[in-house]
Amino acid sequence: MGIDTEKRDRLDAYLAREDLEAVWFARPSTFAWLTGGSNVVDREPETGEAAAGYDGDELTVITTNIEAPRLADEQLDADTTAESFPWYETSLADAVAERSPTPAAADFDVGGMGQIEAARLRIPLTDVDVDRYRTLGTETAAAVEAVGSDIDADDTERAVAARLRKNLFARGIDSPVVLVAGAERAQKYRHFPATDAALGDYALLSVTGARDGLHASTTRTVAFDPPEWLEARHEATMTVDAAAIAATSRFAGEGTASDVFSVVRDAYADADYPGEWRKHHQGGAAGFAGREWKATPTGPQMIEKPMAYAWNPTVEGAKSEDTVLVADDEIETLTATGEWPTREIDTEEGTVVRHAIGP
Repeated sequence: MGIDTEKRDRLDAYLAREDLEAVWFARPSTFAWLTGGSNVVDREPETGEAAAGYDGDELTVITTNIEAPRLADEQLDADTTAESFPWYETSLADAVAERSPTPAAADFDVGGMGQIEAARLRIPLTDVDVDRYRTLGTETAAAVEAVGSDIDADDTERAVAARLRKNLFARGIDSPVVLVAGAERAQKYRHFPATDAALGDYALLSVTGARDGLHASTTRTVAFDPPEWLEARHEATMTVDAAAIAATSRFAGEGTASDVFSVVRDAYADADYPGEWRKHHQGGAAGFAGREWKATPTGPQMIEKPMAYAWNPTVEGAKSEDTVLVADDEIETLTATGEWPTREIDTEEGTVVRHAIGP
């Protein structure tokens, strides 16, 4: 199979525009975008254990003699050329510099090469990306909902977080973000890494699942004996979320992140929470990063399609979040199973379905 046609076309155009002979990618997100595989062993460094390069003809992967057999057997397409170097003789960057045609660019530091902003190459999604995203989104949501349906008020945040990571891992999904807040901490913080506190009256479960380089973010609200105000605040977040999703579809191909943000800000005001948008980022485009970009009041990024977007409005103690696919005249919630309660929210562009309090 090799590189899918859409990605090859983008790379060819980039090589021609920049007058380059090759481009190289070693950051895990872009390595996965190009090869469909993972170059990660140690999660601490910014770059993985292999670099993928394209020269207008072939896809070549360079890595150490330690990793080459495994990558060839488990991570790379049969049509991909894999080259190795002795791990003790040189570095990945030097091996790429020695073997690459020039001039070239890379998404990591390679002597004599320019830097490439790879995120622009990853947008919009290709058909192959979309197919993988659908599976990832459904399985991420299923993992979260399975845990959310089987916890109680006495469980600790940390115990629930461990179960979320376990459920995701069992499905072959990494979990770069797992946030769990019980009733007390959900009201105090917008980001809530788990602690040993008990959940109490209700809980927010927020995760980002990653596989094949793609990232799917979702949040579920689980109620046991919820405070009276929770339903109204969650309704407000769903309303803002729905407005953001509908506006993303409306502006796709002709508007910017700031256009959607303006709608988000107005939706908060209409819900009687005019200042809440200042207290947490509102999300943005998703894909080969949890957020390829985050929207701001002046954000210049184009709203493109087909593309995934994950908006995450919050109101004190409440949050609504899913990853959706915006394509031609279509909005598809990728992180949905059909098993969790939902609400239909009316917007100027039509009805948008959001996840309600469950289970």
